[in-house]
Amino acid sequence: MIKNGEGDREAPMRYLMKFGGTSVADGRSIGQVVELGGACRRSGDEVAVVVSAMRGVTDGLIACAGEMATTEHPDATPFLASVRERQARALAEVAPDQMDQALGEIDARLASLANILQAVHTLRELTPRSRDYIISFGERFSAVVVAAAFRQQGFRSEPLEGGAAGILTNDCHGEAMALPESGPRICERVVPLLADQVPVIMGFMGCTRDGSVTTLGRSGSDYSAAVLAAGIDADECWIWTDVDGVMTSDPRLISDARVIPAVSYLEAMELSYFGAKVLHPRSIEPAMAKGITIRVKNTFNPDYPGTILIADGVPSRRVVKALSFIDRVALVNCNGAQMIGRPGVANAIFSALAEREVNVMMISQGSSEANISLIIDEGHLEAATEALIPLVTCGLFRELSTERDVAAVAVVGSGMAGAPGTGGRIFTALGRQGINVMMISQGSSEANISFVVRGDDGPRAVRALHDEFRLSERCDDE
Repeated sequence: MIKNGEGDREAPMRYLMKFGGTSVADGRSIGQVVELGGACRRSGDEVAVVVSAMRGVTDGLIACAGEMATTEHPDATPFLASVRERQARALAEVAPDQMDQALGEIDARLASLANILQAVHTLRELTPRSRDYIISFGERFSAVVVAAAFRQQGFRSEPLEGGAAGILTNDCHGEAMALPESGPRICERVVPLLADQVPVIMGFMGCTRDGSVTTLGRSGSDYSAAVLAAGIDADECWIWTDVDGVMTSDPRLISDARVIPAVSYLEAMELSYFGAKVLHPRSIEPAMAKGITIRVKNTFNPDYPGTILIADGVPSRRVVKALSFIDRVALVNCNGAQMIGRPGVANAIFSALAEREVNVMMISQGSSEANISLIIDEGHLEAATEALIPLVTCGLFRELSTERDVAAVAVVGSGMAGAPGTGGRIFTALGRQGINVMMISQGSSEANISFVVRGDDGPRAVRALHDEFRLSERCDDE
């Protein structure tokens, strides 16, 4: 609760709380979700909850859909039965009095899922639209269970599909983007519910103008949560996950990596684009537009303060705040004197890649204009090569070369802006370890210096820089 300036009367806070797959993985975890959301509701604050699918369910749905489309005699029954059993176990633990109603809803959804899976098998075709509809069922199941668990504890609560909550998207199935009209729709549909209930909204999904279900990409529940937070004009958006916050580096690489108390939107976005797994890259943008504070917290360690994301960050003596690392990427080099001073070369390269749906993560171009280097996902390398070879054939550039076994490292910190010598420290530290840098890229914000090294050198590079900037040590002003 916060003071509203009128005597002692307090105005409620409005929270959007998103819970990931590990946070709703079983009855015990869902019980913790209800405890966290319920505590805010009991204090008089307004809470909307967004849930992901139970951990592993979406992967199972993807595999099952693929099997139905490609196998001669597939049988989805065992998978559907296992999904039902998992939901039933959770309900028995957290919502025994609501079990009949909730299982009825789940069975109805399972029947719909079985029908679409059978249609996929009959047609031997899994369209992007059908795939989106199928994989949205993970959230359809978990939302029913979580809403039942809230009702068990005395709260009014009903599950709500992302589209029904107001998330309107384009028709790019699998990677849909929310349209601007979503905001007013969400405000109209969700805000009236907050006064006397806890709506449980299915993350990861929205709908097109014609009502077709769309999904927002893997980890898109974070994105849908931010869109919903902006739509209800939340005071804060809390991302509940299974780690204590945004860390200085991947703890699987750096054993003494630590949680960063506060980062700016820009720093968080740079980290998420370059492999940090805590936040979805797009999840920050809707919050930025409205100035909504985001908190990243651990469902299973709720007393830990976590990481706060705010517009300008907080003043700090640190120049570098965190490191992120991506392996399984590939380097693509387009070379040739034909490129010098020739308009349209970059456009031709990126258009050819876009037609093959190849995403470019990093770009570097020499001042001579005779070379453009790109970093892409290693899985897209064949498509990228096929897209660019015709440009060599037609003489746009002379040579196309590629390398698979490379890794990209991003050095992130808003304190780097205008701080002389940071680049020198980075590359001197790498040089001491005998690590060769193959490509360098820096954005105009100066909050990110990214570089590419051999795949085997990637973890060593992260370790060297984590030590160089003493990221394991807490500063006095943190």
